[in-house]
Amino acid sequence: MLHLWPARFFLLPDIPPMRTEPTRSPRLRLVSLTAVALAVVVVAAGLWTRKSRAEQLREGITASAVPTVTLISPAALASTRLELPARIEAWARAPIYARVSGYLKNWQVDIGGPVKAGQLLAEIETPDLDQQLMQARAELAAARSNAALAASTAQRWQTLLATDSVSRQEADERAGDMAAKQSAANAMQANVDRVQALQRYTRLVAPFDGVVTARNTDIGALIGVGGAPGSELFVVSDVRKLRVYVSVPQRQVAALRPGTQAVLTVPERPGQRYVATVASLAQSINGSTGAMLVQLTVDNAKGELLPGGFASVSLDNAPGTGGIGVPPGALIIGKAGVQVATVGQDNRVKLKQVDVARDLGNVVELASVPAGGPAGGLAAADRVIASPPDGIQDGDTVRVLAEPKKGA
Repeated sequence: MLHLWPARFFLLPDIPPMRTEPTRSPRLRLVSLTAVALAVVVVAAGLWTRKSRAEQLREGITASAVPTVTLISPAALASTRLELPARIEAWARAPIYARVSGYLKNWQVDIGGPVKAGQLLAEIETPDLDQQLMQARAELAAARSNAALAASTAQRWQTLLATDSVSRQEADERAGDMAAKQSAANAMQANVDRVQALQRYTRLVAPFDGVVTARNTDIGALIGVGGAPGSELFVVSDVRKLRVYVSVPQRQVAALRPGTQAVLTVPERPGQRYVATVASLAQSINGSTGAMLVQLTVDNAKGELLPGGFASVSLDNAPGTGGIGVPPGALIIGKAGVQVATVGQDNRVKLKQVDVARDLGNVVELASVPAGGPAGGLAAADRVIASPPDGIQDGDTVRVLAEPKKGA
């Protein structure tokens, strides 16, 4: 059985709601404001630093785009000698070849020996030639006998023809036979003369006054008729006066004339200087070397200079000397030829064509012109870039690191 209890209400006392109001002290508020201000300063400083670095980067890029160069002035080169290699040859050189075959009987002069014109150098034994001469003389005697017999017969038939004892035809035949026999005798005489002339070549003699500079045979050697290079028995050279041959570059040949003086030096006599004179010019440029062959003469009365040797020839007042020069690093070699980069007063680049005359090692000499004029497009007062940057062009702006200084 259910019991229903009467409902009862319990009234609780009213509790007022809780109020949470922040209570900040002045010190905490100051710390917060300081932190906020510090954050703002940090952000502002970062933005300013970033902007400053960007500006510095732009300035650096702009500065690097303008190359820095060092300038020089073209060097004025004093008039110098033109030094060229040369070779010395004897004034006259005669290889002596054998004209007949045989064996060398003896020789009279060795290498280095002085000889006079016509002096005996060697003798050749020619047994075969001796037999040929005997045979030729025998044939000549037979031919002369036949000719004499034919002559007497023809004379006799001419006498018989006067008495009509023989016909004119027979007399003419005898006269023709006499002429034929006489011609045969003349031919035999010519053969004897030829063999006798060959016999004179058994004696080898000097063709002129000089020195024996080669002997390529000895006693008992088999001698053959020669003429090819290397088969000469002796070489006689006239060394009292020598020829000097030098190849002069095309640019320097304009001032050379017969009679021009030069100085000759040889390595075996250091310090010795010999005066040579231009005798003749080839008047033609060698296509393979671009130079002209020039012949000079030099006196060698003392015999100090040796034919066949090498020498150095120094020419005065040669064209191309006394010009201006620049260091090799100042040259720009490209499709446009050889150029140098000059800088104007506005620091802008101007490329100028130049013409190289000679390479002196540390200085390249440019083609010379009259005093005060440009040399190959370059003037002595130009400001030249010592080492042009790659890709430099006309009108480029450059920064000058050092003002022009005189080159080497």
